Amino acid sequence: MASSIEFKIDLNSDSFVNQLSFIMLANTKDFKVNVGSEIGTLRCLLIHSPDSGLGKVVPSKAQDWLFEDIVHLETIRKDEYDYYLKLLLYFLDPDKIKGKLRSIDTDDSRNFYKPQHPNFHNSTKVVELQKLLADILESEKVKSKLVASVCAIEGCTYKLQTELMQMPADELAKIIISGSIDQERMIFAPIPNFIFTRDIGITINDHILLNKPAKKARSRETLLARYIFFNHPLFANYRNNIIEIPDSLQHFLRPGEENEQRSTLEGGDVMVVSKNHLLIGFSERTSASAINDTIKILFEKDVVQKVSIVKIPHKRDFMHLDTVFTQVKRNMWVILNSIGKVDKRGDGSEPIDHLMDEEPIDKTEVTQFIKGQIHQPKKFESVEALLDDISVNDLKSTQKTAFIYSGNEEFPFDSREQWTDSCNLLALKEGVVLGYDRNDHTIKAFKAKGFQVIPVAELLQKFESGELNPETLENTFITMPSAELSRARGGFHCMSMPILREEI
Repeated sequence: MASSIEFKIDLNSDSFVNQLSFIMLANTKDFKVNVGSEIGTLRCLLIHSPDSGLGKVVPSKAQDWLFEDIVHLETIRKDEYDYYLKLLLYFLDPDKIKGKLRSIDTDDSRNFYKPQHPNFHNSTKVVELQKLLADILESEKVKSKLVASVCAIEGCTYKLQTELMQMPADELAKIIISGSIDQERMIFAPIPNFIFTRDIGITINDHILLNKPAKKARSRETLLARYIFFNHPLFANYRNNIIEIPDSLQHFLRPGEENEQRSTLEGGDVMVVSKNHLLIGFSERTSASAINDTIKILFEKDVVQKVSIVKIPHKRDFMHLDTVFTQVKRNMWVILNSIGKVDKRGDGSEPIDHLMDEEPIDKTEVTQFIKGQIHQPKKFESVEALLDDISVNDLKSTQKTAFIYSGNEEFPFDSREQWTDSCNLLALKEGVVLGYDRNDHTIKAFKAKGFQVIPVAELLQKFESGELNPETLENTFITMPSAELSRARGGFHCMSMPILREEI
């Protein structure tokens, strides 16, 4: 697979996109879209490195922009996220990084990370969304449509729209994402959640499901995702496999922005656990209407055979399905205890056992729909029962299903560490996951299951020296620095949109 794109064509030509498609696909003939599990070896994903917009979130707007706190941009960039990018490159595109760590770390201008700079890594396996956006903005036709769309939803003046049309593509991409023309001039709000690429779309086998955000703060992200997937040559062979969820008639005719008929679905609530089985979280961000339409579309298109719906409490604490559990190995999951197990509520030996509410506070429900039997759904008694069924029946695990609990199942660390994404782990391959270093008790639980725990900085040096190899690494928890990133309320599962995984 080629690692860079070079072309000279008439940018004003109506056939620009077709020309670009031809040249790009000639250089990326092996580019594939296919994800059939959560743990198959990761080969390609979409990310977005922290942009200047994160550094402009103010306390009074933080919750409107879905942040719990303001963050320090340079710490996130240099001391936290940059490690994530380097690690991804070592696993997915080692030619881009091996032997270059020292020069990258001593480059104060950070050119390696800048999509508009000639020294940008430009990986086609660890793919930067800002680079894809800049690519499609080279087309005057796409540029005019996208600028008009962004300006419409952001309420820009016609004069500003005309000014943006004069911007070069790479600069315009940066402006559209960050909301700023320069340090002094901010023209509309940033989209700081764009780093959570999981929420813009999900790869389900060789299809891409585009998401519909629940919060207005993420509307521009959705728009950019549509333009990228429908216009970038990388996805030219998959345009007929892009799925969009429609809004219902009831939504248009009923009052209120938060009416129950709205179709909202975010990627953190969607997990591809096997080629034939999809999980969807019914959460505060994903509505029943969207779930209903998604199930019908996926079955009609024969994308999967089973869809299991996990209803979790509609609370900010949980937010998405991947904030309460993710997969580690085919027979192993990390999960929040109160979400996973059947609630026992005491055995009647204490007076309090007779006084507690019949329905537990964190009650969950699991319902499975099978293609051709949609009117005969199957119920599971708990989330753990569902995950055990996936491990045994979908993934054919011959080992007993194991669960690692947030905070090592110790109060109050279970809730504290779930809040800082102890359950939101990204599997680079089966048994090799990365998560925040601050979740000490969860990490202790991983050690008890036989995992080696290694800080990312140490691991990168061992990769560089040849002492360790990404291809042979197994049963490893990679700890990532997290002082600032964790304030944004999302882990590395959120910060990834896998495009290609190997079959397991």
